[in-house]
Amino acid sequence: MKKKPLIIAHRGACGYLPEQTLEGTALACAMGADCIELDALLTRDDRAIVFHDHYLDSMTDVAVLFPGRARSDGRHYAIDFTLEEIRQLSLRGRVNPATGRPVHPGRFPDSPALRFRIPTLEEELALIRGLNRSMGLNIGIYLEPKGPAYHRSEGKAVEDVVLGIFREFGYTTRDSGCYIQSFEPASIRYMRESLQCDLIMVQLIGDNSWEETPGVDYTGMMTPDGMDEVSRFADRIGAWMNHIAVDPGDGGQPRVTKLVEWVHERNMEINPFTLRADDLPAYAKSFDDLLELFLVRIGVDGIFTDFPDLAVDYLAREGVW
Repeated sequence: MKKKPLIIAHRGACGYLPEQTLEGTALACAMGADCIELDALLTRDDRAIVFHDHYLDSMTDVAVLFPGRARSDGRHYAIDFTLEEIRQLSLRGRVNPATGRPVHPGRFPDSPALRFRIPTLEEELALIRGLNRSMGLNIGIYLEPKGPAYHRSEGKAVEDVVLGIFREFGYTTRDSGCYIQSFEPASIRYMRESLQCDLIMVQLIGDNSWEETPGVDYTGMMTPDGMDEVSRFADRIGAWMNHIAVDPGDGGQPRVTKLVEWVHERNMEINPFTLRADDLPAYAKSFDDLLELFLVRIGVDGIFTDFPDLAVDYLAREGVW
């Protein structure tokens, strides 16, 4: 029987609560997710906070509380603020900075009666450890130290800080339920070789058009030779879902690539990102259709999703695992 795929709660249960909040993490754990996906950035005083963007504008009231602190591009960067200042911010659902409108209109609404905040990595790990104990769970951590090259250009090493915190919480070995992911191969090599990290390492594959990591050729990665190279330093692949099932955009059937096949041939596992019930590709009539395509027909080893409950329910109903 095929191994049960991992249900990775992308930034917590962010289909229902603001992303990467302690509340969203608790909900994802209660929903039965196997892992909680988190992102870590450093503050000016070298504290690791759990937040996705380098800048704070799209999800907080930073411009109101700290006028005049934007850089020349008009953005407020997390790395320019101390943890004490970060704690003053209120966190909301993601909005488009150009329009001020929610990116996902049907999700948890902003309300003056509620205040969410940006947590530290230590707070997130303590919460997950506590819930694992009190609920008898074994929830894993799937973390990305955001933009290592960017942090290094600012004089900081985000990997060193993050791995130091993981050591404090006992995440040191491959069987400790902790995965480290990065879009930057150099960062994975640095953690594996220079920092002697034995955690499971995941190479993320974005798209060259995103300019996610200047100088990294994701197209070249997605070849047999590219996978040979990646397999020398990484244990898993996290790939944009459109690299696995290409959406023609007209409602027609997707073109399934050979990426999953190439990954499996090298005895690695692959998890696509990000499956969303409120942002379906044109070829999927429902979220169940999307789950069936990736989990059953293509046979990926896990998925990143904003809606972990729907994926957990699907696996239970499918009854294959």
